[in-house]
Amino acid sequence: DWRSESMAAVDAKGVALRVVVLVVWRVRDTARATLSVDDYAGYLSEQVEAAMARVLSQLPADAFHDDAPTLRDAEAVGDALTQVLSDQVRSIGVQVFSAQPTRIEYAPEVAAAMQRSQIAAIDAKHRDSVLTSVVDAVDDTVTRLTARGLVELDDYERKALVKDLTVAFYTARGNSAEKH
Repeated sequence: DWRSESMAAVDAKGVALRVVVLVVWRVRDTARATLSVDDYAGYLSEQVEAAMARVLSQLPADAFHDDAPTLRDAEAVGDALTQVLSDQVRSIGVQVFSAQPTRIEYAPEVAAAMQRSQIAAIDAKHRDSVLTSVVDAVDDTVTRLTARGLVELDDYERKALVKDLTVAFYTARGNSAEKH
């Protein structure tokens, strides 16, 4: 087993990361490994860094607004890293069984900004879901009032009622969410 030090990398969006990788490997062909490179452990280390740079640059660390694939899918990232690294070191007689990132985190210089982005994305999703439920409640209320003949509304009155109900429901949902 070989565990890397924390290494610098970037994701698909160019966001700076710090990554630690655990590699399970063995020398399969000692003669080839000895003759191919002066220091096969050092060579493996360099290849881990190169493979990590290639694999991690393919995906964003996080997708705050979508359900797109990200570097948080440790199994997929590990499989890709293992494949790339295996292909790179096979020719010198080294076999890689597994190359798994044990830690992928934002580099200190971008961590605070990325945390703010994550919070903003969560807040936006929450606002969208609240607004959707408010619009559904307003639509249901107006439909029930008019369908039951409780009120007759012209276009102007309907718009005014929708506006007033939207404000009332949204305010009520906002106050309810703040109390929890």
